[in-house]
Amino acid sequence: MSRYAAMFQRLAGRGEGAFGAFVMLGDPDPATSADILDALVEAGADMLEVGIPFSDPVADGPVVQASAVRALAAGVRTRHCFDLLGAFRSRHADIPVGILTYANIVVARGRDSFYAAAAEAGVDSVLVADVPLIEAAPFAASARAHGIAPVLIAAANTPAARLGEIARLGDGYTYCVARSGVTGADEQVRIDHEAMLDALRAAGAPPPIFGFGISRPDHVRAASAAGAAGVISGSAIVERIGDRDALTAFVREMKAATAL
Repeated sequence: MSRYAAMFQRLAGRGEGAFGAFVMLGDPDPATSADILDALVEAGADMLEVGIPFSDPVADGPVVQASAVRALAAGVRTRHCFDLLGAFRSRHADIPVGILTYANIVVARGRDSFYAAAAEAGVDSVLVADVPLIEAAPFAASARAHGIAPVLIAAANTPAARLGEIARLGDGYTYCVARSGVTGADEQVRIDHEAMLDALRAAGAPPPIFGFGISRPDHVRAASAAGAAGVISGSAIVERIGDRDALTAFVREMKAATAL
């Protein structure tokens, strides 16, 4: 059983959804980044999604872009990210970890080499945010060949036929965007995705996890009420990495809101 499947099974038994925390690897420096990853798990995060610093992160808002800039300025590169993840896996055997990255990062290393390195580091999934569905099959095939779950993105306005293809290609979980635009803490998130969730469910897609703008407990509860298996919060976490008490309190509050 994959770490994702085991997590979803365990949480269902406890009547909880999954709370995922996103941070940029290497921000503000590798040693502090390693401590932050541990702190997120200790505060209650069920799964982690991590970014690899990149100079042109087209799906990221200003908070996450700034975190990538800080990590790049600290000299963090892809190889350092895999080192961080390998060390994390040695400390946390059961926490699912997914990478959210961009095609340039994958292709620059070589697609198969990238997924092989991810597998060696104990990564569970990879979401390549800027690869359109029409070009996703080779990435998904390479991921699966190395035991990595290919995560794909679904949105409320994604046509039903494409949702079926997302269900066929994807694994681990399905990343469902809670609103249009780029990442960022958002006061106005509306979870109104019934048709999308029904279509994904009918197509046998991996469990839906909502992201983009998830920054308050009521966002978590709204996602759960709509039928999501969990949520991922990114910008709201990154905003707090400089204040460990605030970070811990936020993760605990958001995790508590996953109770079904």
